Amino acid sequence: MTGMLPYGRHSVTEDDIAAVADVLRGDWLTTGPQVDAFEADLAGWTGGAGCAAVSNGTAALHVAYAAAGVGPGDEVIVPPMTFVATASSAVALGAKIVFADVEEDTFTLDPAAAAAATTSRTRVVSAVDYAGHPADYDALRTALGGHDALLLADAAHSIGASYKGRPVGSLADLTTLSFFPTKNLTTAEGGAVVTPHPELLKRARRFRTIGLVRERDEQRWPDEGGWHQEVHEFGLNYRLPDVLCALGRSQLRRLDDFLARRARLVARYDEALADLPGVRLPGRRAWARPAWHLYPIRVLDGRRREVYDRMRAAGIGVQVNYIPVHWHPAFADLGYRRGSCPVAESFYSQQLSLPLYPGLSDTDQDRVIDALATALRAGSVRSAAA
Repeated sequence: MTGMLPYGRHSVTEDDIAAVADVLRGDWLTTGPQVDAFEADLAGWTGGAGCAAVSNGTAALHVAYAAAGVGPGDEVIVPPMTFVATASSAVALGAKIVFADVEEDTFTLDPAAAAAATTSRTRVVSAVDYAGHPADYDALRTALGGHDALLLADAAHSIGASYKGRPVGSLADLTTLSFFPTKNLTTAEGGAVVTPHPELLKRARRFRTIGLVRERDEQRWPDEGGWHQEVHEFGLNYRLPDVLCALGRSQLRRLDDFLARRARLVARYDEALADLPGVRLPGRRAWARPAWHLYPIRVLDGRRREVYDRMRAAGIGVQVNYIPVHWHPAFADLGYRRGSCPVAESFYSQQLSLPLYPGLSDTDQDRVIDALATALRAGSVRSAAA
């Protein structure tokens, strides 16, 4: 019996293990030189924008919203086609979430919907680079018009992607990254906040370090002694340790290879599935170079659940990404209702993520393709017999 193929998995080499082991043999396990070095390495992928490494992707969102000054009375615009943390981390700071629908082809935030949702209370507009395809950032900037809201890119799926030739990380006021094992590179758990604005970067770094102020020229009581540090605004401990930063640095050296392999696998899926009845392939814009974290197909004719079950039974670990955020009971209990974002909701009813990760062999990908064709054919035969 062939084992279950996951929809995503990490790729760890002996070089990665050696990088971690070197740190374990050294003097710094956390808040040491590997953190600064990892942040500098990340900046090489973000157009030079400053980076603050944090403990995970959800922490990155929480830190970014805190750096933006999000609090009670503020509104944060979020597309529903994302992981719940894009919204819940802003709720944790007291914000009201305003959901705005997505575009039909990329399922990223619709600039027109964002414009319609923006008010004088909007503090942040959060775009999500769904599946690794960048949102339309120039159109979103235009949509903000004269409002002073900040634009945030939830780029958990898209490190290494580019928009009109510009790298993800340089496109928004704040960008958040995730380094979970299924992402395009991993630190086991980890994330980062990226921003070209020095003051936002300073606020992010303070929030991820419990709000501590160590600079004497900014302290209220700077003459207490060399040990002295103060908290002016509350933060949390969201630091990413040196051990994991060393893993991230080693992974970054292979990110080009990871992205290239994902692109080749996407091209093979595109070719093999182009004429398969009953599915629609992911869209992309000419100006985008996606990072392809996911390969999200649409299963038509109300057959997504059936195809999911058949492929899982065949050992193919397909996944659904994601339930619309406003459908979660936590948001339903706050009064959010189904039907408010019809494009995202229609997409959810059809969406299915096929396995996609650098270690996926051509042979295993062919197994995925055959299982999908078989699942679709089996249902069609049954319908014809009925």
